[in-house]
Amino acid sequence: QVQLVESGGGLVQPGGSLRLSCAASGSIFTITSMGWYRQALGKQRELVATITNGGSTNYADSVKGRFTISRENAKNAVYLQMNSLKPEDTAVYYCNAKRFATNYWGQGTLVSVSS
Repeated sequence: QVQLVESGGGLVQPGGSLRLSCAASGSIFTITSMGWYRQALGKQRELVATITNGGSTNYADSVKGRFTISRENAKNAVYLQMNSLKPEDTAVYYCNAKRFATNYWGQGTLVSVSS
């Protein structure tokens, strides 16, 4: 089992920045990749960014150039730096870890972009 705890969400004005953090615990040595997904009200959950154990990253087109995912293996943590935030980035953001064929999810943290 893998446990994930997110932090760092909140209310920010358009054009602002936020940094999300996710701490992993449990059976972390067999995690193959980690990432962030988001779900806006009334919409399906969608991929935001992922990072593999080797450091390869993947981003949704809508966040390329604005968001940066990073990983700190010593702390079993993954981060999402979000810059130039837009109202359409408003959503609950979920941390994800993949271990074999299983997906693990955090409880989610709300990011609200509004003036």
